[in-house]
Formats: sequence, structure tokens, C-alpha cells
Amino acid sequence: MNPHSPIPPLGRRSLSVVLASPRGFCAGVDRAIQIVERTIEKFGAPVYVRHEIVHNRHVVDRLKALGAVFVEELDEVPEDRPVVFSAHGVPKTVPAAAKAREMVYLDATCPLVSKVHVEAQKHFDAGREIVLIGHAGHPEVVGTMGQLPEGTVTLIEDIDGARSWIPKNAGNVAFLTQTTLSVDDTAEMVNLLKERFPGIAAPHKEDICYATTNRQEAVKMLAEVSELILVVGSKNSSNSVRLMEVGKRAGARDARLLDDARGIDWSWFEGVERVGVTAGASAPEDLVQGVLDAIATRYDVTIEELIEARETVIFKLPRLLTT
Repeated sequence: MNPHSPIPPLGRRSLSVVLASPRGFCAGVDRAIQIVERTIEKFGAPVYVRHEIVHNRHVVDRLKALGAVFVEELDEVPEDRPVVFSAHGVPKTVPAAAKAREMVYLDATCPLVSKVHVEAQKHFDAGREIVLIGHAGHPEVVGTMGQLPEGTVTLIEDIDGARSWIPKNAGNVAFLTQTTLSVDDTAEMVNLLKERFPGIAAPHKEDICYATTNRQEAVKMLAEVSELILVVGSKNSSNSVRLMEVGKRAGARDARLLDDARGIDWSWFEGVERVGVTAGASAPEDLVQGVLDAIATRYDVTIEELIEARETVIFKLPRLLTT
């Protein structure tokens, strides 16, 4: 039987759906999307965006329809059109080049990523050797490492890297982390670094952002009460992939990442009585609702919400868009 084929409406079995809260958009993502929307309103289309504003295909496609043009490099942007830098942050060379070309540019970097950039500069100014825990090639990592001269920051991706890193001066080192990592995996690496280098300088506040932490904690709670966890989010979204991994590690029988309801494979539901549903920090709520609606076409559904934390953070928009 094709798992995607419809089933008769009679004799449908019951299914409990547990919704994680918080889920979906964080304050940084919401701000970045608003920056693109308001820039289009103010300057008209097209408005260029360097790299995907956030890692979600549906968000990117909607903004394209409004007049956003997504490019990978600044030299693809005409000098007479505004450009927005993504929420993940960019190397210092990018705004410097935009300024040199006298372009109108808006920085949609999440303020919590900008905090990491500031920390990196302070450690560099203090003469410390810096190690960054993160994923090679991720735009946030590229942007953070690009705040300082090439070769200044060493990237560590796993526990083996934390174990093998040998600084020139073990008494004057510091660490930073990507904001969207697994809290547990990162803690393991941080603890090893602190054990190896007792005086290592740590972030004033944890670099992994509140939204990543809250969503991972909520998924751990889902795993305690659900056999299957569905994570709505794109495959290139680091925080969404981490949610799927955390769900499996926390004890769920299965956890799946899907862009939207079309990604559901109904064979996942065999033998499942409770399904946990959440969304990555760059996934809009209407995609979650679409998943719930799809499930309701096949099962007699009861929905409950599992609240791990309430988020009230709001980040201000750039002055250029509010004046």
C-alpha cells in the first residue's frame, strides 16, 4: 500500500498530537524577515539579500514573490539597489565593501550572533588564541571567523577536535560557539576544553541562543511522551536538524525533519499513539498548522500543548527603517 494514498474516513483510529512550545520563529528570525519586508516597502523592488535571509525555503520563496533577490556575493548586487545581510551574519569585509561602493545596506544579523562577533573582537584585542565550536561552512561560522584576520580563529566541530587542539599559549585562550548548536554536545566540548585549559576565557553569557536552548528543551519533553517527533524545518537549518537529533537522543522512537505537510510519510505513524510536533526557529507557524491539518485528515486527533518556556524577546529594527 502506498503510504501517501488516502484511507477511508470510516474506522479511523485516534491519535494524540503534542505541540511543543516554544516552537517556530525566534526574535532574530522575525526581525530579519521584517527587515527585508520593510526594505522592499521603503525602496521598492528589487531588494537584494546576500545569502538566504533565514534557512527556510518557504520564507525565501515568499520574500522572492515580494521582490527580494537572493545572491551569494555582494558583487552580484547593483550599486543603485539596497542590499540586506542575512540573519546569520557576514564577515567584516562584506559591509566594508558595500560602504566602499556607497551602497545602501541593512544588516539583519541576529543581535545574539552580533554578540558573538563582539566577544571575538574583545578576545583578539586581549591577545588570546580563540577556538570556535561550530560547523564548517555554516554562514554563521563563516561570518564569525570573518570578524578577525584569517587564521586567528580555530574551528572545532566535535569532541575529537576539542581533545586535539593545541594552542601556542595554553594560558591565554578563549572559546566561542555557534548559536544554533546542540546544547548537550556543546557542553561536552566546553567541559573538555575547561578541563584541559582551566583558565580558558568563556562567553559572558552562553553563546547558544535562548531560542535554540528553549526549543531543544521542549523537544526533550516531547520525547518523554511521544513515540514519533515531527520537526518542521528545512534541511539546511542547523537549529532544525539539531531538534531532530535531540529528539532521537532523548528517547523518541523516531524523529523526522520535514519542510511541510507534503514531506509526511504515513508509514512513520504505524504503531504510534502520540506524535510530538515542533518547528525550527526559522519555520513559520502556518507550516505547522499544515502538518496538523494533514494529520487530522487521516486520524481522529486530540491536540495538547506542552509548554517548556514563554518567550517575550523582541529585537529592534534598524533606524533606517523606523524613521
